[in-house]
Amino acid sequence: MGYKDVYESWKRDPDAFWMEAAREIDWDRMPSKALFDENAPLYEWFSDGLVNTCHNAVDRHVAAGHGDRTAIIYDSPVTGRKEKISFTELQARVARLAGGLRRQGVEKGDRVIIYMPMVPQAVEAMLACARLGAIHSVVFGGFAASELAVRIDDAQPKALIAASCGIEPGRTVQYKPLYDGAIAQASHKPEFCVILQRDEHRVELEPGRDHDWHEFQKDAEPADCVPVEGNHPAYVLYTSGTTGSPKGVIRATGGHLVALNWTMKNIYNVDPGEVFWAASDVGWVVGHSYICYAPLIHGNTTVVFEGKPVGNPDAGTFWRVISEHNVRSFFTAPTAFRAIKREDPKGEFVRKYDLGCLRILYLAGERADPDTINWAAGQLGIPVVDHWWQTETGWTITGIPMGLEAMKIKIGASGVPMPGYDIDILDETGKPLGPGQLGAVAVKLPLPPGTLPTLWNAEARFRKSYLDTFPGYYETGDAGMIDEDGYLYIMARTDDVINVAGHRLSTGAMEEVLAEHPDVAECAVIGVGDQLKGQLPVGFICLTKGVDRPKDEITAECVKLVRERIGPVAAFKLCVVVDRLPKTRSGKILRATMVKIADGQEFKMPATIDDPAILDEIRAALQTIGYAGG
Repeated sequence: MGYKDVYESWKRDPDAFWMEAAREIDWDRMPSKALFDENAPLYEWFSDGLVNTCHNAVDRHVAAGHGDRTAIIYDSPVTGRKEKISFTELQARVARLAGGLRRQGVEKGDRVIIYMPMVPQAVEAMLACARLGAIHSVVFGGFAASELAVRIDDAQPKALIAASCGIEPGRTVQYKPLYDGAIAQASHKPEFCVILQRDEHRVELEPGRDHDWHEFQKDAEPADCVPVEGNHPAYVLYTSGTTGSPKGVIRATGGHLVALNWTMKNIYNVDPGEVFWAASDVGWVVGHSYICYAPLIHGNTTVVFEGKPVGNPDAGTFWRVISEHNVRSFFTAPTAFRAIKREDPKGEFVRKYDLGCLRILYLAGERADPDTINWAAGQLGIPVVDHWWQTETGWTITGIPMGLEAMKIKIGASGVPMPGYDIDILDETGKPLGPGQLGAVAVKLPLPPGTLPTLWNAEARFRKSYLDTFPGYYETGDAGMIDEDGYLYIMARTDDVINVAGHRLSTGAMEEVLAEHPDVAECAVIGVGDQLKGQLPVGFICLTKGVDRPKDEITAECVKLVRERIGPVAAFKLCVVVDRLPKTRSGKILRATMVKIADGQEFKMPATIDDPAILDEIRAALQTIGYAGG
C-alpha cells in the first residue's frame, strides 16, 4: 500500500491499525485492545499487555538465529577505538549488568540515572534497566552538577550509572566532579553508583558508594527479562523547559515498542540486518529512539559514534563512517551539515569516500533550511528528507515515509503526517486555518502510541503545557502552515513568530533567505523589542570558511536579499557577522536567550549550552548595532 492508503486505513480504524502493528512485537501477553481512553484526555496504549523491551531489542533476535549479526558498531575517532558487538555478545553483557543491578536491589519500577558518554556501555545500561523493568533516565554526560541534581531529586533514582569522563576533540571532560557535586547538592541520595573507568581518565572511587563497572557485574547471575505492563514507563527523559525546572517526559513501554518498530521500515526504509546510523547522543531523544531502541528492536545494526562532524580529524569523518561501516540510512541534525558545509563548501571530502551504500539522508532536530538540504542533496546525489518530531512524541510527526512510497520531497517542508497524527493549523482562538496560512501547529487527540502519556509526577503541568491552550488538541509549540497537498512547513517555534507593526512574520522564512547567500554558512534571526513597531528582526550570520570580503558589504547584501524576498514589510535592516552561534549540545540555536540579551532582560544560563562564552560574543555583536540592553 502507498502512503495515502496506509494513512486512510489508520484513520478508518485506528485500533485495528495499531493492533496489527503490535503483532510485530513479542508479547508475554497480547493486549486486548490498542487504545485505553477511560481517562481522556490522558490516553494510554496497550495497557493490559505484558512485554519486555530488552527481550524485543536483543533476546528475540538471538532466539531467531541471528545472534551472530552485529548489533552495535562503536566508532570513536576521538579515542581511536572501534568495536563490533554481536546480538549474542550484547545479550550476555546486558544480562550480566542487569544481574549486578538486581543483586544490589534494583527491581521493576525503580529509577536509575545514566550519565554516560557515547560508548556502547551507555546502550548496555539502558537495556539492562529495561531488562529488569527499571525506569532509566539518561542525562547527557557532562551536564552541570546543578542540573543533574535537579534530575536526581525529581526521579529519585536508586542508582547512578556513570563514566569517569567524556572525550571531545582536544579535551577530556571529567565527570566525577560533576556527579559528586550533583549528589552533594541533591536532597535525594542514590544508594550506589556504578562507574565505567575509561583509560583516558581514571578516578578514585568513593568507598561504600561507587562500584567499578567490571567488578560490579563479574560474578553476578545473569538476569532474565521481566515482563511489564504496556503502560509501564520505559524511561523518563528530561526536556529543558523554557522556564523553571525541566519536564520529565514519560515513554510507556508498549507503545514505544510498537511505534518505533513500525518506523524503521516504513519511514527509514531499512530491513533487518542493515546498518542504520543516527549521529546524535544517547542523552537526547534521537539517541533513545534511534541509536538505542528502534534499530535494535527491528533487528538492525546501530552505530554508536563518539565524535563530532568536523575536527576529528576533518570534515570527512561522517563520510568515512558511512563508507567503512556500509551505512544504508543516515539520520543527523541540520546543524551538523552546516558545520561540514562551512568547512568543506565544495564537498572535496565527500569525493574521497565511496558512499554508494547510502540510500537516504534524514534531517531533524531543528528546521532544515533549503540551502543546507540542496547542498547535501547535490553532494550526495540521494534523497534528503527533512522530518519533524519532538522529545515529547519520540518519533516522526511529519516526514516522507520512504519505505511506503518515494513521495515527492518539497524543499522547506517537513513532509506529510504519519499515521496517528491528525494535524491542524490554528489561530489564537483555536480556529482552524486554511492552506498556506501561518498559525500554531496542533495535533488532534489522542496522540499515537510511543508519544508521552503525561509528565513524571507532574500531571497538572502536562495539562497546562500541552492540553489546555487548545482543548481536544496537543499543542506542539511550533508555528507553521500546511499547503494544498497536505505538506507541513514548520516555520519557527511559536515564540519565534514575530509581530512587526501588526504583521505576523516568521523568523524561519528570513533565515531561509539569508542561508541562500553564497558567503553565509549558518544564520539565525530573532525579534527584538522596538518602541515603534513592537518588534524588529535582527539577523546573525556566520561566514563560510575562506571568505575574506568586507563584512559590511556582506551584511548589506543580506539586508537587500531579505527585503527583496520577504518585502519591506519585514523591516529587516539589522544584520551582524558573528564567528559562531550559541547552541545546545544537540545543535539547537538558543534564539530565546539571544532575544533576552538583545532586550536587556535577565536570563538563566541554559543548562544545555555548548559554550557559555559565546553569549558574550553575541552581546558584543548586538552592542555594535545599539542593542543588548543599550
